[in-house]
Amino acid sequence: MKYNFYLLGLTFLALFSSCQSSEKIAFVDNAKVINEYNEKKDMDSALQLKIDAFQASTDSLRNAFQQEIGAAEIRAARMSQAQIQQLSQELQQKEQFLTQQIQAQQQALANESQANNDTLVKRIKDFIKDYAQTNNYTFILGSNDAGSVLYGSEENDLTETILEAINAAYKAKK
Repeated sequence: MKYNFYLLGLTFLALFSSCQSSEKIAFVDNAKVINEYNEKKDMDSALQLKIDAFQASTDSLRNAFQQEIGAAEIRAARMSQAQIQQLSQELQQKEQFLTQQIQAQQQALANESQANNDTLVKRIKDFIKDYAQTNNYTFILGSNDAGSVLYGSEENDLTETILEAINAAYKAKK
């Protein structure tokens, strides 16, 4: 009987002590951290400048091509059918080349945007990992619209803390 009481006491003690070891768990709003990260804002601004320059360049190329078509239509009035056909083929080739250039530039901008996003996500994840290790968090979860954290008390929300810290680190690096 004493043995059973002793075993029950040890089991209770082990169960009680395991309940007492608390894990530090918090969460951050992924979208807010990414969207309000100053490095992302700077990257977006730089990319927007490139997009605006691309758009201006594209508009200029298209306008020049339209003027070339207008001039070709005027010249075509004095050309033979064979010359018109030749001119038409040349214009089609120029249009295809122009379209390919535009698509290549669009793809380059899309690739740059994707690379920026990938870099930012990795940087933020690494920062949060370091923050968690430094501050003894067992878990820092990410909340998003998909519902990975359906509820979390405000005291466990590290979004603003992480955002301030990562922006301060970026400012110091800049």
